[in-house]
Formats: sequence, C-alpha cells, structure tokens
Amino acid sequence: MSEPSKERPEVPEGKTEYVTTRQLPANEKGYIGYETEWVSFHKEVPYETPKKP
Repeated sequence: MSEPSKERPEVPEGKTEYVTTRQLPANEKGYIGYETEWVSFHKEVPYETPKKP
C-alpha cells in the first residue's frame, strides 16, 4: 500500500451572498487555514431613549 500524499489540493474560492471563503497558504507545520469575509446584512442603529408619556 502506498502512503497518502502529504500535499493538499488547492481549494477554489467559495462565494455566497454574504460570505466569501479563501484558502490560506500552509504554514511550517502543514496546517492549512481559511480566511472568511462576512458582508453585513443589517444596519446597527444607535439607541434612542423613548419619549416619556
């Protein structure tokens, strides 16, 4: 039996409506991470105290 290859395949960029994911290069230990960018889909509105009755 042959050993599995230690080389990881290149993963294409994943893109959806709100998220983009990219593969990062491997570090010295061989760990491959992923970078994720989120697009905000709601606005933050500053809080205003309500009027007193």
